[in-house]
Amino acid sequence: MARKIAFIGLGNMGGPMAANLVRKGFDVTGFDIFQEALARLAQAGGKTAGSAGEAARGADVVITMLPTGEHVHAAYAGEKGILAMAHDAAVLVDCSTVAPDVPRNIAEAAAAQGRGLAMLDAPVSGGTSGAAAGTLTFIVGGEAGVLEKTRGVFDAMGRKVFHAGAIGAGQLVKLCNNMLLGVLTIGTCEALRLGIKNGLDPKVLTEIMCQSSGQNVVLQTYSPCPGVMENVPSARGYAGGFATDLMLKDLRLASDLAQQSEVRAPLGQIVKALYELHQSRGSGPLDHSSVFNLSATLDELPSLASNQRRPAGTAPVI
Repeated sequence: MARKIAFIGLGNMGGPMAANLVRKGFDVTGFDIFQEALARLAQAGGKTAGSAGEAARGADVVITMLPTGEHVHAAYAGEKGILAMAHDAAVLVDCSTVAPDVPRNIAEAAAAQGRGLAMLDAPVSGGTSGAAAGTLTFIVGGEAGVLEKTRGVFDAMGRKVFHAGAIGAGQLVKLCNNMLLGVLTIGTCEALRLGIKNGLDPKVLTEIMCQSSGQNVVLQTYSPCPGVMENVPSARGYAGGFATDLMLKDLRLASDLAQQSEVRAPLGQIVKALYELHQSRGSGPLDHSSVFNLSATLDELPSLASNQRRPAGTAPVI
């Protein structure tokens, strides 16, 4: 089994994932543009490198966990990038959440080198708490044989590994999932605010809805309402967790995918517009559940306000 790992991107997700690999006995060399992140990996027992390519040199598996598709392309490209520096037959694993074409393009470039490089896209679900606890879910796209070759690496960082299909399929599943998460988060926030405004105790309301037809993962494990649950971002001023900026990035990717696929997704568009408004009010760095505090009307969302005024019997403009 692969033992030497390069880990590129040691932020809120990547840092704990790399540390878990170290704890499970893997030889981990990491790179990040922030010195604090490198210091944390070194403290956990890992090694550090001065660039993505340097970290990748000699690694059996190269893992990237980066904010955007542009960052991923930059890490893999160039004379000193991962594709140039990785040794023959290395497995390249991108755990970022990006457009499906990003891992497809990288896989094509890797195959063109004729050196046996293999590519998997493996976005994750489980958030920062799952990254720290080693209980992430990996949604993997790529060849099944390559996944089996690296399964021990995934098992060291997570609890579940799903094979979604060909390269890019992991990203497709993740974008569908996060669009649904956005819808559930907004819906849960609105239901809780409605109950609170009418005198209900949010803890009691949450307990009842968790045992009723409105139950969902946000209500059950990630309450956006302060005072309902401990050890979630809403209990600490929405610090940490899955930032609004990142949620909005994923919602925009899902919206683009829907448009390209000619799939109507009006709820996804509404949720995206609400998160855009939330971000514009300075909440980008806060956990996405901070949207609980957003007070907005449809008139503040131009693309939606037009639907409120449309003639009866006509289709909404999304």
